[in-house]
Amino acid sequence: MTNEKDLLRFVTAGSIDDGKSTLIGRLLYENQGVYQDQFLSIKEIAQRKGQVQADLSLIVDGLKSEREQGITIDVAYRYFSTAKRNFIIADSPGHVQYTRNMVTAASTADLAVILVDARKGILEQTKRHSFIATLLNIPHILVVVNKMDLVDYSQEVFEQIKKDYLDFSSRLQIHDIQVMPVSALKGDFITKKSSKLSWYEGRTFLQYLENISIVSDRNLIDFRFPVQTLIRPNPDFRGYAGRIESGVIKAGDDVAVLPSGKKSRIKSIISYDKELEEAFTPQSVVLTLEDEIDISRGDMLIRQRNVPEIGDEFETLICWMFEQPAAEGEKYLIKHTTNIVPALIKELRYKIDINTLHRKESKELGLNDIGRAIIKTQKPVMFDSYVKNHATGSFIVIDQFSNATAGAGIIWDKPGVLPETD
Repeated sequence: MTNEKDLLRFVTAGSIDDGKSTLIGRLLYENQGVYQDQFLSIKEIAQRKGQVQADLSLIVDGLKSEREQGITIDVAYRYFSTAKRNFIIADSPGHVQYTRNMVTAASTADLAVILVDARKGILEQTKRHSFIATLLNIPHILVVVNKMDLVDYSQEVFEQIKKDYLDFSSRLQIHDIQVMPVSALKGDFITKKSSKLSWYEGRTFLQYLENISIVSDRNLIDFRFPVQTLIRPNPDFRGYAGRIESGVIKAGDDVAVLPSGKKSRIKSIISYDKELEEAFTPQSVVLTLEDEIDISRGDMLIRQRNVPEIGDEFETLICWMFEQPAAEGEKYLIKHTTNIVPALIKELRYKIDINTLHRKESKELGLNDIGRAIIKTQKPVMFDSYVKNHATGSFIVIDQFSNATAGAGIIWDKPGVLPETD
């Protein structure tokens, strides 16, 4: 039995000025997640500006350039803890120009918190971020209707926004959607309930975060262990370090090595401070085998009867993050698990209109575009569909000349996974 608290990773997203940073600032402040000198600093800023109330958004928007422009320009990560759970927050930008940052922030999230300004309702960015959350297979979406104080805490306004969002999201494949009203500025329903929202009978924002179940979201069936590096401190020890991307492994289990196909058995599982009888995702461990096999970075340990796809061609959805457009026939580097392989875009099938979810024929993808493509790699890689396994079903596209990250991709194996809208 262990008393170790579990970890919830969540991403906040939405449009400009919908109050994401204020929401997170309020949450941190009311959970003693703000240093005293930091709070005093933002109080001083408020006093200089003649403001009565400290601007809690500055807890998150710490960069000078962000304060000057009044927008979040990068992904801001924050950490806090309660008696029930540990949290990592990724506050992603609201401006359409920085959609690629939202993809980065959401790629490891268990939950997407999508904010909506109660005065404005559902906007294009609301739909864009919801669609990205769907593509990234985030299992839970919480729609937070913020600034309820500016619409007199109207239940009618909230119910209309809720209906509009559920009508739109019915065309997406989202398993769990919740919608709640809050006022981040006033603190209503962030950590405490409020008489001004007495008509809402749900949990507060913090109660939701503390109680949402994520255990069943993890893939504990398909064992995938991409080898990061060989550990050989002396001639008598040969271990393979990496992170268990999915599944569970025990000492004595039969395994195979890909791409060679050679078989062996787990001799020992070693963590940073002790030897383990078993390990599971997302632990980082060193595995030793009973047989001496030539294994190097990029190889993958799996169970002998549970094998991923192995191939040099796969169908993907790509979010393009580079100023130079992606085009058919262009060559790039693909970073997939611990592998980096040369590849090309064999075919660009279409890009997706985020607002309507309709497909547009296009032979190139511009900055922030999302489209469907076929990627061909120079050598085979071991992969699963993203829906089955996030780590082995995703990759990064790297520009081979500048080494810059050019795009992020998701591997699909079933045409029906995408919304069929036309």
